[in-house]
Amino acid sequence: MSNWLDGPIFNILEKSLDASSLRQKVLANNVANVDTPGFKRSDVDFQEVLGQALGEGNNSGGLALKRTSPQHLPGSNEGAATGVVTDENTSFRNDGNNVDVDREMANVAENGIYYNSVTRAISAELGLMRMVIQGKP
Repeated sequence: MSNWLDGPIFNILEKSLDASSLRQKVLANNVANVDTPGFKRSDVDFQEVLGQALGEGNNSGGLALKRTSPQHLPGSNEGAATGVVTDENTSFRNDGNNVDVDREMANVAENGIYYNSVTRAISAELGLMRMVIQGKP
């Protein structure tokens, strides 16, 4: 019997949660360094991260890892691009820091809404599976 959670929908939703989690970490780092002189804000190129996670193209030029057994854990290329982009071109203050805390908090709220919508989609998919298993129309 195949694993029901290995379908394409769950795979995309899982990778979307991973990308959203990465963005949350990057945004939290920006907020934590709002008063650090010379710090430059970063953000995540969501399309690149999700595309890499789903195996669509390999922008790093390296070879993809190969699993020779289904018991092997999937890995990631350590040299691969992470999708995190640093904004080196702007500066809001004399000390070189370019973090705008209001903008960062808006991005955190936006990312939270996205994360919640993906978790609701996962919950809906699991609800459909539950209905099928229980034989409810």
